[in-house]
Amino acid sequence: MVIVKNKPTFDEYKKIFSRLGAKRNDVMVSSDIGIDVGIGIADNDLVVVTHSDPILGAVKHAGYLVVHVACNDVATAGVEPRWLVPTLIFPDDTSEEIFDMVTQQIDQASKELNVSIIGGHTGFTHGINRPIVVATAIGIGKRDKVLISAKAKVGDDVYITKGAAIEGTSIVAEDFEEIAKKKGVSKEVLEKAKENFNKVSVVKEALALAPLVNSMHDATTGGVAEGLMELAYSSKKVIEVWEDYIPLSEEAKVLAKALEYDPLWMITAGTLIFTAPKEKENEIKKVLTDIGIPFAKIGRIVGEGEAKVIIHRSNGRSEIVDKPDPNKEELTRLWSVYVWK
Repeated sequence: MVIVKNKPTFDEYKKIFSRLGAKRNDVMVSSDIGIDVGIGIADNDLVVVTHSDPILGAVKHAGYLVVHVACNDVATAGVEPRWLVPTLIFPDDTSEEIFDMVTQQIDQASKELNVSIIGGHTGFTHGINRPIVVATAIGIGKRDKVLISAKAKVGDDVYITKGAAIEGTSIVAEDFEEIAKKKGVSKEVLEKAKENFNKVSVVKEALALAPLVNSMHDATTGGVAEGLMELAYSSKKVIEVWEDYIPLSEEAKVLAKALEYDPLWMITAGTLIFTAPKEKENEIKKVLTDIGIPFAKIGRIVGEGEAKVIIHRSNGRSEIVDKPDPNKEELTRLWSVYVWK
C-alpha cells in the first residue's frame, strides 16, 4: 500500500501561515487553520471575499465539484459568490472526452450558481495520472456583515446540514464502484449514493442562515470531524458533539461498512457546520425547512481558550480531536488501499 497524505501536518501548517507575504492594512482576514476565506478591504463599506480549493480525490465529477466547493466557502462568509478563476492541469495524454467533461462541468456548475468565469489557466504536463483541477471563487460583501468561523461563541449550539460523508459517499460510488460491487454493495445502493452529487452545494442555505448564526464552516476534506476541529481551532473553542446526533444516510452507512472507513472522517462537501445562540433555534428551523434543507443539532460549544473537539462515539468512547491529522482523511486512505498500491 502506498502511504499518502492529503493535508499538511500541524507543524507544516504553522510554517505556511508564517509565510504570508507583506502585511498590508487592507487585509481584513488572512489564511489560518479553519478560516474558510481571505478577505480584503475594497473601501470603507465593502470587502472582497475569496477562496481557493482543489479537487484531488474525485475524477468523474471533478469539474462540477471544484465550482461548488470553492463557492461554498465564500457563501459561509454570508457573501454571494460572483466570479470564478479556475486552473486546470491535464496529463499530456488526456483524451478529448476527459477534457470536454471537466470543462463542460465547470461551465454547467457556474451557470447553476449564477457565477461568471473571469480568468484562469489551462495546461498539459507530463508526470501526473489524472487532471488537477483548482478554482478560486470571489464575492463582494458588506464589511460589517461578513462572517468567519472564528466568531463562534461559548454557549452556541452546533448544527450541521444534510449529514456526514455527503461528497465522499458519491465519490466512492462513482470511482470505487467495481470494488464496492465485489464487496457486496447492491446496484440500488450505489445509484442512490451517486445522487449525493446533487447535494454538494451549501450556497443556498449559507446565505439564508447568515443573519441568524455566529459562524459557519463548510466541512470538506477530513469530513465532519476535521471540519469541527477547524472551527474549534479558528475560534479557540471547545466543541462537544455526539455521533448519534449526526445524520448519516443509509447508502453512506452501507458503503462505509463495506469499504471499512469512518464516515465522520470522509470528505463531505455539502455539509454546512454552523453555530448559533440557543434562542435562534426556531428561526433556524423555519428558514431551513422553508428551503428544504435537512439539518440536525449535534452538540454545543462548551469552553474557550483551547481548540478541541470531543466526539462522543456511539460505542461509548470519546474521541478527542485537537489538531489536523492528515492520516485520518478517509478518501485519501481509500485511494491508497485500493488504487495506489
